[in-house]
Amino acid sequence: MILRFWQKSQPARRTLIFASSTHVWSDLFFALYAPLLPLIKEDLDLTFTEVALLKSVYAGASAVLQVPVGFIAERVGEFWLLIGGNIWVAVGLICMALAPGFALLLGFTFVGGLGGGTQHPLASSIVSRAYEDKGRATAVGTVNFAGDLGKLLSPVLALVIAVNYGWRLTMLVIGVAAIVYMIMTVLIRRSIDIDRPDSPDSRGSQDSTGTISAGYITLSVVGFLDSATRAAALTFIPFILEDKGFSISEIFSMLILLLIGGAAGKYLCGRLSERYGTIELIWITKGIAAGLLTLTIYTPLTLIGPLMIVLGITLNGTSSVLYSSVAEMVPNARRSRMYGFFYTTNESGSFAAPLFYGLIADIFSVRVSMVIMGILTAVILPVSLPLKIYLGRNKAWESS
Repeated sequence: MILRFWQKSQPARRTLIFASSTHVWSDLFFALYAPLLPLIKEDLDLTFTEVALLKSVYAGASAVLQVPVGFIAERVGEFWLLIGGNIWVAVGLICMALAPGFALLLGFTFVGGLGGGTQHPLASSIVSRAYEDKGRATAVGTVNFAGDLGKLLSPVLALVIAVNYGWRLTMLVIGVAAIVYMIMTVLIRRSIDIDRPDSPDSRGSQDSTGTISAGYITLSVVGFLDSATRAAALTFIPFILEDKGFSISEIFSMLILLLIGGAAGKYLCGRLSERYGTIELIWITKGIAAGLLTLTIYTPLTLIGPLMIVLGITLNGTSSVLYSSVAEMVPNARRSRMYGFFYTTNESGSFAAPLFYGLIADIFSVRVSMVIMGILTAVILPVSLPLKIYLGRNKAWESS
């Protein structure tokens, strides 16, 4: 049945399925650290700063190769880079599982994280290209949503495996399973219609300067702040819950709810951005997130579950709006590289934020970190306002 569905699928849909499946694995790799951090901290006797350093190095390493692979993909295509990058990270997870101490764990975290640089720019590029005529925002939102399925699996697997067998076996199992899946995907390579980008057209190359570059820079700044909030929240919410008296199993359960909300937010905001404005969705999602981050400290235990779902929607939903907006600002043939620059900017926020908030947690407390996180999340609102001008101009350019 699955094979018949695959064979009858349109080329664009096959591209979407392929990009979505690799995104599930990629985000599972990188979300796996969050639920395992309390176990790693206890096992290796780490400080909050060391815990944050692991998370920051993992996210930061994934940004290193995003720009180079964008340029390489314009010449060789995306398929092998996407498969190879996921296998790279999977091998890194296996090495992390075998690391005897913090120093080697940190080293393997960096080396393994480098492979994550292929996923986001290339998947977004090929899907935006496959759905150039219509449904682009929904398709990009679907790929983004698929990544959150991987994030959702991370606390589920931690609950099933890590609670009983430890964080090392969890990483080992995920790494081996991913390698097997990627090898199986190679076997159906011929049925996946993934072409290289077209050559730049004169309209795109001529008009991709000036207002478009200014809008792209503004969008990248918003993406940086959005990713910073998301990475920091995922890193420290488990410790807030621990501080409120939750057990490890209960923390994993709350993370599952957070990630369910995140997956729903990415999909819904991708669809809503076809109808409503980018600025409006940014203000709604990030405005609510700014308030809820602080409320996690004071919310009664019975209301934490619903709060996690809403917080997940608002933390993650913004990203689908931003990712689809990149395609409005750059021509078809340059999307791989420009998505590479955009995601690198985003990952810079993911790298810096956990370390910044980890230092605050060590000096003051985790609760103070969450309050400051909420305040800085609200900064996204005024920063995003100029996008209204740039997106309006670019839509006029696309229709001309």
